[in-house]
Amino acid sequence: MPTLPIAEIEQLSEQALVAHGARADVAAEMARAIAWAEARGNRICGLYYLESYCQQLVSGRVKGHATPVIDRPRPAEMIVDAQHGFAQSALRAALPDAVAAVRETGTLSLAIHHAHTCTALGYFTESFAREGVLALGLTNASPIVAAPGGKIRQIGTNPIAFAVPDGQGGVSMMFDQSTTTVALGRITMAKAAGETIPEGWAIDADGAPTTDPEAALGGSLTSAGGYKGWGFGLMAEILAACLGGGVLSREVKPLKAPEGAPHDLGQFFVLIHPDNAAFYDRMAQLAAYIAEDAGVRMPGQGKTPADHAEVPEALRDQLVRLAQG
Repeated sequence: MPTLPIAEIEQLSEQALVAHGARADVAAEMARAIAWAEARGNRICGLYYLESYCQQLVSGRVKGHATPVIDRPRPAEMIVDAQHGFAQSALRAALPDAVAAVRETGTLSLAIHHAHTCTALGYFTESFAREGVLALGLTNASPIVAAPGGKIRQIGTNPIAFAVPDGQGGVSMMFDQSTTTVALGRITMAKAAGETIPEGWAIDADGAPTTDPEAALGGSLTSAGGYKGWGFGLMAEILAACLGGGVLSREVKPLKAPEGAPHDLGQFFVLIHPDNAAFYDRMAQLAAYIAEDAGVRMPGQGKTPADHAEVPEALRDQLVRLAQG
């Protein structure tokens, strides 16, 4: 499989987004987010989405020239209206004010609404951690998950991400995961490869367990840990949609459709500023305890982003074509 330097992926992605109607600063931010995902082996949130970004810029489903509007109705609350633009651009616009606010108040809720899908939620929480802020992020998505014992799609994969600063401009712990047993992309990739999926990943349209990815895509994904993951998925739904101002998963249209109404999603963050040395001492001790088991570490710790990524030939050709406009 061909490999591409991450820097080249970022450059070509930026060119593609500008060529299809994004403002220069918006394109640069989105290209950074794509490169971030590819450097971590997360193609589902990287180049996999670039074509739909470009198509939706042309159709107007996402606004490539949107300027986010930031409001702080209460000292510990910030609300960002993405104006139907990219969520990443809304985050970048709000980041300095949000970091200053949480340093002032100690805790801050940050809601982004009227936004496009955020793809890799960890890109957001890591950005805060590198500024010395603990960040818990939640969002929802198009409906693909039925309640345990049910068969009607009620919520999305509804990911949750968490990142912790190390006090030196880095990250001491980080995870970004859907609240389903597996991400939807694992099912679509299995279907494309003509492979079966393990039982327990999904149910068919009648609510029965299935190992057929096509039947799974016509049915529902399962929540991680059954009712436990279902509870976390509902928590993300409530914070991102009911409180954060996004639409409910049942109202979200297919995210990659070239045309249609804007995504109108919400992302919700709980931010905490650990303004004491004892926090970092305890984090170091916790990491040391965990490392006593050989080969075990804190989630996300010690991972170095790659400087090259494997890119299937067809996807590489698509990237070059999109960059050419």
